[in-house]
Amino acid sequence: PRLLSQFFFADERVTRVVAEINGLDAELDPQQYLVLLNQLHLSQAHLLAVIERIMEECIPTQRHSRDYLVKFPEELLVDNLGNHMLFAAECLLAGTFIEVEEAEGVQLRPRARNLLCSLELVRTVLREQSLSQPGTYPEPVRAALIQFDRLFAEFELSYVSSLVAVKSPEEIYRQQEIIVLFCETVERALHLGYLTQEMIDGYEPLLMFTIPRLAIISGLLIYPEGPLSLERSPEQMSRVFSPFYNLLKKIRDLLWVLSAEELCLLERSLCTAE
Repeated sequence: PRLLSQFFFADERVTRVVAEINGLDAELDPQQYLVLLNQLHLSQAHLLAVIERIMEECIPTQRHSRDYLVKFPEELLVDNLGNHMLFAAECLLAGTFIEVEEAEGVQLRPRARNLLCSLELVRTVLREQSLSQPGTYPEPVRAALIQFDRLFAEFELSYVSSLVAVKSPEEIYRQQEIIVLFCETVERALHLGYLTQEMIDGYEPLLMFTIPRLAIISGLLIYPEGPLSLERSPEQMSRVFSPFYNLLKKIRDLLWVLSAEELCLLERSLCTAE
């Protein structure tokens, strides 16, 4: 059950697969080469997962900040992102630029080299520790883990930033505004009886349509200075709503002519219509 013992066997698997790949002629047996590459991918992912758990146990208060992850597109925030970063670093160090332009790859290569060297140091010190005192983490182990955690975060941010346009602080703030709008919309809908707490607690599927509809009305009428403010230009709005700027203006103009009773009837109908 000890993490260092788990690390030892995970590290053994990676070492064994790498040795098999190095001893294989890929041109003579391409099928077996692909099989071994897949095994390497899986074994490295497991090794990184064990190292991650060790860092959480050994240096929980000294981890490098991962706040930058909120800037990444949601489709990149997957479970195997860390393993993908390791593969990218290995490719860059080998001079292979798969996802990035060559000029950016050249700039990223020193970070990739530092990261992979740090990983090798971590593997060495953890392996030695697992063979001597598998229940403790002396200062050299802690220092190696802190350095690896920092270098990994720095490479991850730099590499992803070279692939995609990461969210700006302004876009992140706009998304937070939308979250607040949705929360206030739900609170208002509960107060007016449009929704019930039981519907929310039971994850009623209809809410996926109801809440955004009510949020549009709330954003245009109840909280006009919020994320749906049409006093802003489309470029100043969140990318969630900016493509519908003209449509939102038409909806707002129609809402303005409704009486309180008509608005209530409209909102109730939005809670039931499919």
